[in-house]
Amino acid sequence: MPKKINQYLYWTPRVLAILFILFLMMFSLDIFDMDLDFWGTVLGLFMHNIPALILAAILAVSWKYEIVGGIGFIGGGLFYIGMLLKISELEWGMLIPIALISGPAFLVGILFLVGWFKKKG
Repeated sequence: MPKKINQYLYWTPRVLAILFILFLMMFSLDIFDMDLDFWGTVLGLFMHNIPALILAAILAVSWKYEIVGGIGFIGGGLFYIGMLLKISELEWGMLIPIALISGPAFLVGILFLVGWFKKKG
């Protein structure tokens, strides 16, 4: 039974990270509502997907080094909260975007750290 738990602990943060990155990339699809030419659309998609591409790079490294995923995803969630609070004051309506974006990032980061601690110990 412990082997099955270790398998779940290994794959859960990776699958959730992929789903979270795809969720973030979904927000870039609004670029198609703008009347841009081909290169404008390509540039817009790239600019909108920079956070998702950074998280994908962190995921690629954390596939082997789980500590990187733990620190990277938790850091990404904290960075998002910091940037959101920098551009506007904290209001009750901001709690939903904070929870939708930073919540899954924190969950994935914590799961990577738990896997790292289990592997280490």
